[in-house]
Amino acid sequence: MLSRLCRPSAQILGQISASTTFEGTQLLPGSIGLACIRPLTSGTKPLMAYKEGPERDLVNFPRPKRLLEPLPVRFGFVPDSWFTYFYPKTGVTGPYVFGVGFLTYVLSKEIWVLEHEFWTGVSFAMMIVYATKKFGPQVRAYLLDEQKKILDDLNAGKINEIKATNDAIEAEKKAQWQAEGQKMLFDVKRENVALQVEAAYRQRLKDVYSEVKKRLDYQVDKQQVEQNVQQKHMVNWIISRVQKAITPEAEQENLKKCIADLKGLAAKF
Repeated sequence: MLSRLCRPSAQILGQISASTTFEGTQLLPGSIGLACIRPLTSGTKPLMAYKEGPERDLVNFPRPKRLLEPLPVRFGFVPDSWFTYFYPKTGVTGPYVFGVGFLTYVLSKEIWVLEHEFWTGVSFAMMIVYATKKFGPQVRAYLLDEQKKILDDLNAGKINEIKATNDAIEAEKKAQWQAEGQKMLFDVKRENVALQVEAAYRQRLKDVYSEVKKRLDYQVDKQQVEQNVQQKHMVNWIISRVQKAITPEAEQENLKKCIADLKGLAAKF
């Protein structure tokens, strides 16, 4: 279980220091010769994306990444890479022969003395293995849940900033949309003013037409009155002249002629 949560410190510290920050991970020094990996990612995506410069050689010196699964081990704690290292030179049995031989050497030379404390350690190791197998999944689930809570707390500020930025962007888009509406409103106002100017122009044309028509009608009426006065004066003048030209003898003769004409007409009927 511990191999799933931690890496051998010798393998990690041989490459970088314990305070180095990976892309998406941070290496923290652990106890008992182990270095634990503290993830700084949400899911599988890093919290911060780094833009590499053109001089960065990512082919020969790639940026280290956090493993999603622990490295394979044998016997519960020995890294599998230690065994595969012997394969090209000694074959498959090489690492086992080396391990047994090295163990036999240190025991035979009493470099490693198997005293009573050693068997106490074996007992403790068995207890630790049993506890790891028995309670490891529950502890791992609990730690992952706590890790998720910590990550959520750490990401809350970023999420709030992103939300505030998105809200500001939406507000800016809305302001731009309202500004476009104001532009349309200005066009409508200009058209309205143009219509008012056109209406005032037409009203003034109508006023000019009415005033000119009134003056022309006045002139027509004036001419008609003058013509009527002249005609009446001419008629009166002609009548007066005719009356003055008729004498009493001519009037008697005309009267007699009229009576004779009437009698002739009466005799016919």
